[in-house]
This record gives sequence, C-alpha cells and structure tokens, in this order.
Amino acid sequence: MKVLLINKTDSGGGAAVAANRLNHALRSQGIDASLLVQDASSHEEGVFPVGKGYLYRQKAFARFAWERLCFLSHEKNASVRFAFSPANTGMDISQHPMVQEADVIHLHWINQGFLSLDTLKQLFSLGKPVVWTQHDMWSFTGGCHYAGTCLEFLEFCSYCPFLKKPAKKDLSAQVFAKKRKLYNAAPLHIVTCSKWLRTQSQDSKLLRNKPFYNIPNPIDTSFYKPLNKLEVRDKLGLPKDKKLILFGAANVNDPRKGMRYFMEALTTLSENFPVVKENTELVVFGKMNKESAKQFPFKTHSLSFVSDPQTIVDLYNAADIYALPSLQDNLPNTVMEAMACGTPVVGFSIGGVPEMITHQESGYLAEVKNSLSLATGIYETLFLSDLDKMSKNARKKTLECYTEEIVAAQYLEVYQKALNQHE
Repeated sequence: MKVLLINKTDSGGGAAVAANRLNHALRSQGIDASLLVQDASSHEEGVFPVGKGYLYRQKAFARFAWERLCFLSHEKNASVRFAFSPANTGMDISQHPMVQEADVIHLHWINQGFLSLDTLKQLFSLGKPVVWTQHDMWSFTGGCHYAGTCLEFLEFCSYCPFLKKPAKKDLSAQVFAKKRKLYNAAPLHIVTCSKWLRTQSQDSKLLRNKPFYNIPNPIDTSFYKPLNKLEVRDKLGLPKDKKLILFGAANVNDPRKGMRYFMEALTTLSENFPVVKENTELVVFGKMNKESAKQFPFKTHSLSFVSDPQTIVDLYNAADIYALPSLQDNLPNTVMEAMACGTPVVGFSIGGVPEMITHQESGYLAEVKNSLSLATGIYETLFLSDLDKMSKNARKKTLECYTEEIVAAQYLEVYQKALNQHE
C-alpha cells in the first residue's frame, strides 16, 4: 500500500507540522508513505516538493498572489485577509508520478494557491480513495477557515461576516455551491483531529454523508520529553528562581490567538497579586511586533521566531506552565508538545483543547473570553497546585493517546477501509 500525504508545505504552521509528523510516524511503522508539498524547506526523509527551480517558485508565488488579489475586493477588512480562501487558483498535480503511483491520497491543508477547487476535481477524478484530515473548518464552509459563531455552513453559506458586502449570493455562497457539486460523488473519507471539529464537520451540509474518523495528530514522545528544568534554564539564560510562563504562536498578534485576553489576565495578576509580580517572568516566542512586547506587565524574555526543534523542547521544559489564550483552535500542536514535555497548560476551553487537558489535573481550562478566569487559572496552577503531579499527568496523557505508534495504527485502519470500499 502506497500512501501519499499532500500538504502545501512541510513546515511553518500547525497543519504542516502535523502532516510531517504523521509521515514520519507512518514510515517508522513500516508503511510506504511520502509527503508531497508545494514548498519543501526541511530535509526530512520522505518529503518531496512538486517542483524545483526559480521559475517554479515564481509561478507558485503568482498563484498565491492572484488568489489574494481576487479576494481583496471582497474582504471586509485587512484582519480577515488570510481567514478566507476562495480556492480559485491552484496547480494540477493529478498527473504527478507520485500521485499516479499512490493507492491512497491523503489530503491535509491545501490552500493559498496550492490546490484549487478545480484541481481538487482533477485529483478526485482519478478514482483513488481520498482521506482528508481537517486542520480547520475550510473544507465544509464557503471559504472561511474558522466560522466563529456563524452557523450558515450547516445548510448553505451566504451573508458571510468575512465579506465586505454579505448577500444571499455572495462569494461564500458561490464557493459553497461549487464545493457541494465537487464533493457529491467524491471518494472522501474524513478525519478530524478533535471531537469538536468532527461535530462541526459531521453536521455540515457538505460532508455529513461522508464516512468520519477521529484521530489525533501524533508526536514523537522520545524527542518531546521531560528534561532537567534547571539545566535547560541555564542553557537558555533564563532565571532559575522565578516562575516562568511560556507563550508562543506562529503569529502572536493574530486576534484568534487571544493576545488581548492574555494581556488583560497578566495585568490583573500584576496589579492585584504582588507575589505573582515579584516571582513570575514571561517567555514569549513567535512573530510579534515590538510594541506588543513592551506592553507585557511582567519582565519578558522575547525569543522571536524559533525554528529549531530542540530549542522548542528546551523552552517547554524551562517553563512552569504554557499559556494558551486562543479563541479558536482544533487540536493545537503546542498543547501536545507542552504536555509531552510535562508542562501543564492553562488555556481557554475551546475547540479540541478540553479533549487534551483534564481540568486541574494536567492543566487548567478557563472560561472562554474571560480574562479573570484565565488569570485565576495561571495563579492557581503556578502557586496553589501540585505542579509535579500535573506534569506527570500531562506526560501520561500523551503516552496514552498521541504516540506515533498509536496514531499510525489508527490511520492504517482508515486507509485499509478506504481501499476496501473502493475495490
């Protein structure tokens, strides 16, 4: 059985990380798997770019730019520019040798000029079983990646809140109609990483009649593991006598990441709890503007963007807790990474996060968009909880649910079912 995973990139973003890890997990279990990407930036075994060279890269950028330009006249404002993908531009990879040789095609995140709805149609027309792991809501909406409080996707998208001129036949309605026609006879098998996303997807008009499976992303627990806290702090130049809160994201200033509520929670702690102010410092990694870094009410160690995996493992181990104030998320890789390293997570009870964290046992689940609840969670976890016990519980959860062996076996079962149904 040849399995071909397809994702836009092999690094940079949660879906890329998840696809790369799954490819590694499958291969480590003896499964003939490969990952085909538009842009390859790592040197991982089994990862292949669709093409190479200056002209290829220029064409790829042109597709990305054209899709964005086409959406520009529709967008409500700049804040939603990358929150909606019309998928009107993409490359046809249906005749690529690796696609032709594959027994199972496994889609991941394919937006922003990589694959369009038209080129997806070319893939589906091959008649091969297609497994599609959803990393957000895009596959079953009229174009948005996270719908927020909007429920139009349950029946038919229209009057989209992301658009400048919401209407009955707006862009979301057009994309939704095209997807409905495309999916109707497509040999799709849907995998969701969280039960939350499965519920959303399974209730949607577009996918409710497809077979569904719930499988988490895998993580290498032999790499993401507990280390000596004092030794890694010394290595990173971080204080050994302070409580450290770790916070990070690919783009810290993305409104979906909840910076506003995190800042409010920290301010509450700083102004009302002298013991926290005196004994706590903040460690931040990820893309962040300089003004935001200056606004934190605690002494802050800013590391900008961190790409080295070992440094990331060291950061999780150096921290006492990892803060996740995200307002929308599926099954965050950062939560899994922190827990694998034995670091309790404090975050809002959103998306798939409650499936990962056991409240006050391996972390703390705060009330959504409630900065006081988040502040309470940070304070109680840092100063009133048994951090050593929480650390062990967090690590135990990853070993029981997210190891490469467990996840690869679950996917192998899906692949076999997909093949059996399409014989």
